[in-house]
Order: sequence, then structure tokens, then C-alpha cells
Amino acid sequence: QVQLVESGGGLAQAGGSLRLSCAASGSIFSINSVAWHRQAPGKQRELVAHITSGATTNYGASVKGRFTISRDNAKNTTYLQMNSLKPEDTAIYYCKVVTVVSSTLRLSAFWGQGTQVTVSS
Repeated sequence: QVQLVESGGGLAQAGGSLRLSCAASGSIFSINSVAWHRQAPGKQRELVAHITSGATTNYGASVKGRFTISRDNAKNTTYLQMNSLKPEDTAIYYCKVVTVVSSTLRLSAFWGQGTQVTVSS
């Protein structure tokens, strides 16, 4: 129904930057909100950043001031700009899109496949 393609992960040095992208396609009527979550080995998945359809944003405490979430509605793409990276940012990053599906007109949530971010000290 809805496909998500994440990209932009990789290896960065501490203090460096990466930008993640999450492109949504398929049976999309309207995207309600998008969030980035991450999961480090042995830890629970945590919210990194969230953006609503009205562009209201909120961030996890550990990334506030360093990460910025934004969205291009015309492209159904959401970005996560990550600056001042730290080794503890190392994790698999997942995007989650909450959207009204065109074929059902119901609100549903979809997860991307995840992209690895590794920050070396």
C-alpha cells in the first residue's frame, strides 16, 4: 500500500554530520505525521524527532539542538539533518509515516526498513 525508502545512513566521525531521507510512495491520500526513531544494540527503540502535517516538530532530549527534522510535502519526503554527531548516536534509524491510505481512507502507520548510522570517536 505505502512504501518507504530510507537513505543517507553511513559512517561519520564524531562532530560530523549526516542527512537521512525517508521517501514515501504508493497509496497515499495525505500524510499526517512523520517520525524518526532509532534503536541501538541492546536498547529499546526511541523517538528521535517528529513532525506533523502543520510542521510542528518535537525532539528527543538527547538530540535536541543537534538534529533537525523537515519535510517536503510535494515529494512526500522527510529529512533528518544530524549535526554534531556523537558515538552514542550510533543506531539503526527508522522512519515512521502515519498517513491516510487512498484505497481505504483509513489512518495507518508504516515503518521503513531502517538505515544504519555509525559514529566513530
